Amino acid sequence: MSHSCFHCGLEVAQHNRVQALIEKSSHDFCCAGCASVCQTIYQSGLGAFYQQQTSSTLPAVDLEYPLEFYDAPAFQQPFLEATNNESEKIITLISDTIHCAACVWLIERAIDALEGVNWTRVNLTNKRIRISWKEGEIQLSSIMQRLADLGYSAMPYEQNIAEKIANKANKAMLYKIGFAAFTMMNLLWISIAIYTGASEGKYHQYFQWLGFALATPTLFYSGFGFLKSAYNGLKNGLMNMDVPISIGALTTYFYSVYVLLGFSTKSEVYFDTVVNFIFVILIGRYLESSAKKSAISASSSLQQLQPKVALVIREGEHAIMPISAIGLGERVLIKPGERIPVDGRVIFGTSEADESLLSGEAYPIVKNLGDEVFAGSVNGQGALEIKVEKILKQSVLGKIVSLVENTQHNKSAIVCSIDKIIPYFVGATLFLAVITFVYWYPQDFDLALLSATSVLIITCPCAFGLATPMSIAVASGAAVKEKMLIKNSDALEVLDKVDWVVFDKTGTLTLGEFEVTHAPSDSADLIQIMASIEKYSQHPLAKAITMQNKRQFLTISDFNSAPGQGISAVINEQTYKIGRLSFVDAQNQVSQAMLEKSEQIERQGSSCIWCASQSEILGFIALSDQIKIDAYETVAQLQMQGKQVSILSGDSQAVTQRVANSLNIKHVIAQALPQDKAEYIKQLQKNHQVLMIGDGVNDAPALVQANTSMAIGSGSDVSVNHADVVLLKSTLAPILTMIKLSKRTNQIIKQNIIFALSYNVLMVPLAMMAKVTPLFAAIVMPISSLIVIGNAARLRKKDKK
Repeated sequence: MSHSCFHCGLEVAQHNRVQALIEKSSHDFCCAGCASVCQTIYQSGLGAFYQQQTSSTLPAVDLEYPLEFYDAPAFQQPFLEATNNESEKIITLISDTIHCAACVWLIERAIDALEGVNWTRVNLTNKRIRISWKEGEIQLSSIMQRLADLGYSAMPYEQNIAEKIANKANKAMLYKIGFAAFTMMNLLWISIAIYTGASEGKYHQYFQWLGFALATPTLFYSGFGFLKSAYNGLKNGLMNMDVPISIGALTTYFYSVYVLLGFSTKSEVYFDTVVNFIFVILIGRYLESSAKKSAISASSSLQQLQPKVALVIREGEHAIMPISAIGLGERVLIKPGERIPVDGRVIFGTSEADESLLSGEAYPIVKNLGDEVFAGSVNGQGALEIKVEKILKQSVLGKIVSLVENTQHNKSAIVCSIDKIIPYFVGATLFLAVITFVYWYPQDFDLALLSATSVLIITCPCAFGLATPMSIAVASGAAVKEKMLIKNSDALEVLDKVDWVVFDKTGTLTLGEFEVTHAPSDSADLIQIMASIEKYSQHPLAKAITMQNKRQFLTISDFNSAPGQGISAVINEQTYKIGRLSFVDAQNQVSQAMLEKSEQIERQGSSCIWCASQSEILGFIALSDQIKIDAYETVAQLQMQGKQVSILSGDSQAVTQRVANSLNIKHVIAQALPQDKAEYIKQLQKNHQVLMIGDGVNDAPALVQANTSMAIGSGSDVSVNHADVVLLKSTLAPILTMIKLSKRTNQIIKQNIIFALSYNVLMVPLAMMAKVTPLFAAIVMPISSLIVIGNAARLRKKDKK
């Protein structure tokens, strides 16, 4: 075994060793991430990269690979998001140099200005940049080069790479903090000596030169990040919060050098002040970064559910492979007790799977031959061999993680307004600092300098900029723990104002698990025809009809769906329609006896599904459904909160009314088509804020029309894609939890904004009045951000009300 990683060169020990085939040769790697990246590099025909590692030529941008690598389709593929437009590409990058709201504004403005870029969204809380661009008009490498020119070197986001970047940045930050702490402690001793009179006489300049020797490397090593960020911003004609900090530090330092060299009659130098506030600001940023990471740990904890490697069966041999290197159709062996690494279908073995972390289902689910299994769930006592059907980002777990992370990129109206204010905030800081200096200069130059420096340091838009996005990020994490996915962050603001709640019936208020309660005595042929067609439908009734069939399924063609009405298909050149009576019986052929019988059955709470050929009505099947246990309590609680509740269903009036009566719901709309549902929501919106909750394809128009919407996660992909919030549990109690979370989030946002404004309104005048020293300003400024983060973190605690 080699002792170093073939990719990154780090030490490889027995506990972290991962082997992979590279051009038919086995190599050792320190982790699955390195193995996966190395395979991608060779598969893209870029293997020469490893021969260039000994070259003295340095890349123009500080990245792990040369820029041209990131334009290779094979290299981009694992990082790109799925889009409906083939010419559009969306990727998430990560940069460890994003640290304030002004950085967000600067990056978005600069990247959006590039031709070919559709939009840019920067997330301050997790330092990620989500970019959409047009393929063929601009390359990813050009975007990354522009970011690097601004001082924000970024790489495609991947969990293991992000961890390496974070660990590297933390280590560098700790080195800088440690060095600044060492010089600060020594300067404190020198200050004590000076203040006790030890510097009088011939030792006076000796102590000052000693201060200069300690402050100079501290400013240009520990404080280099501030200086570089400020320079890059000014070079591009844009300002961030490192500009005033750098001006304050450099002004104080060079004035002290000016005095030290004898160009001033003043005798006081402020090298200790420079070192002290650099140390304190570094500590503040480190604590702020740690607090952010702790507060928004939801998506990271979800990602930890997916194993990094899997046991792949190739040509009868077992090999441990990185997840990203496993292709569709490959076979994976899952041993008892292991976490399932990929989405797939069982091709050998029987076991149970605990899917509670993904779906909220409390009991293990039996997995037999042909059943689906999902990444992140835990295998039971049996061994399973599965065939991979979805790659990492397309898996159920991958989609959940993407939903959580993308929510944090979606900006609410409040955040957008704050982002516009931030640049003016920085400009106002510089303006106020100049006024302060001009005012105090005639009285005392030293006082004017220190007061202006205090203004530059203490004015903090970071707390203001973090007030809303931090609260939304923590709320999203808290929702995930309760099996709720917030897709649109505006839902948190709107849910608190909702006064009318509209429920779909089937699969939402009811279980959606139907059973056939009535069928004609000679129904075998009818059920075979209906089941053969319903097999291709996503409607909740389809499964019950399909399971009722005891014969071989017939071959169908020309399958068509009319949402809210029914489906049709051709069997043996004969067209059949299945659905509501008005859909299948356009010529009014149904007999009176059959009609009366169906009406009698529906009055008892069952739903009748009709089937007709081109020439006659073949009959109907009745199915019944049960109301969800917690529907009674959920509806009652909503009504107690003063909200109006409606049922909006495509089912018959009799069946819908029965459910409404059971739940004490007065407003009932039945036999509604998809467009009818959207129109009903539109009418309510004239006087109300409406929440729509549904699970079917025919609910999608209403979900889009409503002020905010929720979809039951077990429902159709269409409803899930169009809803603002996805409930992974099939129960209704999370609706109440989500409304409570929305109310608490809005309260926290208001508290944070009020605090951020109050802080600046109070502290800036004090600094201008020379009542605040630069050191005190450096201590208070990061504390204000930590208070905002700590207040937002309270959302992680469950509401006990």
